Parts: sequence; structure tokens; C-alpha cells
Amino acid sequence: MNAPAQATPEEAPPLLTVEHLTMRFGGLVAVDDVSFSARSDHITAIIGPNGAGKTTVFNCLTGFYKPTSGRLSVEHPRNGRLLLERMEGYLIPRRAGVARTFQNIRLFAAMSVLENLVVAQHNRLMRASGFTVLGLLGAPVYRRAEQRAVERARYWLDRIGLTASADMNAGNLPYGAQRRLEIARAMCIDPILLCLDEPAAGLNPRESAELNELILYIRDQEEVGVLLIEHDMSVVMQISDHIVVLDYGRKISDGSPKQVRHDPAVIRAYLGEEEGEEERPAATEQPD
Repeated sequence: MNAPAQATPEEAPPLLTVEHLTMRFGGLVAVDDVSFSARSDHITAIIGPNGAGKTTVFNCLTGFYKPTSGRLSVEHPRNGRLLLERMEGYLIPRRAGVARTFQNIRLFAAMSVLENLVVAQHNRLMRASGFTVLGLLGAPVYRRAEQRAVERARYWLDRIGLTASADMNAGNLPYGAQRRLEIARAMCIDPILLCLDEPAAGLNPRESAELNELILYIRDQEEVGVLLIEHDMSVVMQISDHIVVLDYGRKISDGSPKQVRHDPAVIRAYLGEEEGEEERPAATEQPD
């Protein structure tokens, strides 16, 4: 009997599947029946006007909000299929391998650059200590884990070009370097899915180009799926494999950058009105 054929990449299950996600805040529907998927070898961008619900989607995926309804599943290579909406928020990075950054940088400003990357591996070090005083006693198992954590941190410092700044306080870094450091810190937990919330915000063109290179490296060399919220369309269109467009909490488009760029609904809602059309009314204030 012939062995079954190996699944091709196109047949492989998505890394992330979002099904009928809805999030209500009282009478306000911030996300309305949104479904999409993201693959491990793709950079998937979520775009839309302010108030479209993009960050609310991220907050549901990463445990900051419990969805009103819907299913959020991740295919983990070791832990199998995990339903994020059923998990406590603190377990999502550890068990599901979903890491994120934020619109506003959240580094430990008074810690050194190196310490920011080591402290991201706190859970791994605590396991090595047996959740006891083995670390304080200098147990060999803990020393080995600590050395691996420092090596991992130095690897990412080299990758983001901050090795020479390892002992500098993170809060004293230039803004663009802080953005890269926050991404490196998220990568230190060895995620399978990296969620980046407006990583190019406030960057100049040179810094945006460096960011693009880093995100592509994470996809291609680290083989980590990337989910990206971004307003900078030069970033979105240059590096994204797949784009999901939200407007007023609903999905209005889903496809390749080329498909999305020419979608009339996207042009009206986000990329600007077509010539001769009436101006789109301003969106009411919603959680983004």
C-alpha cells in the first residue's frame, strides 16, 4: 500500500485561525464577526482607518480581552491546537507561543539593553531554578539556563545592531533602536507567532527600511509567522504576503497586497476616495 502523500505548504493548516470574532463594549461593537487566517510563512497585515478595531483584535488574541464570541485557534508544533479565547492571558505567550509588541513602547527603561532581553526569558529561568532558591545558590542547572538566556539575548542584540549598547539603559536609546529592541525582546521567548502593533510609528525612512529587514528576517530565517498592524503603507505593501482590511469593526477585504490595493472598498475606506466620489464621513471614536 502506498504511503499517503506529504501535505504541500498550501495544504498545511494555518498557524492562526480567527473565526467569527466579535467584541462588544456595552452597546459598542468594536469587532463584528471577523474571520481570517494567518500562515507561519507569511507576514499578515491588518489595516484600516482609526477606530476600525485592529488593536482590539490583537488584544483578543493576546489575552487582554476575552472575546464576546468567536474562536481563536493556534496550531502549535508541540502543544497541538490551542484555543486562545479559553486560555488565561499569561499562558498565551508561554504555551501558545504568541508574543506581541505595543503601539507605545513598553521597555524597562531603567534596565540595561541586555537585561531587557534576559528578563524576557524569566519563565525559562524560573523553571530551571525549580521555582525555588536554586538560582540564588548557583545550582549548575540554573547557571546553564542563565548562560543560554544571555547567549540568546546577545544573539538578538547582534541581529538588531545594538551589541555595543548592551550596557546602556534602554530608555536612553534612540527611538528607532527602542522599537527594534522591543521586537527582539518579544523574540527572546521563541514565539511561533509575533504580533506587531504599529512598529513603524514614528520612524524615519531609514529606520522603516531597517524595520522591514528585521521583520523579513524573522519570517524567513526564524520561520516565525508575523501578524502586523500598521498605518505606514510603504511598510505594509513592501513586506506583507497577506492583508486583512477592517472598517468600523468589520472585514471589508482579505487578500494579497495587489488585490487589496485595487479593491474599491479599501480605496473608499482607507487608501482615499476615488476621484469624483464624495468624501467619506469621519469615523466615530471606537477602540482600535
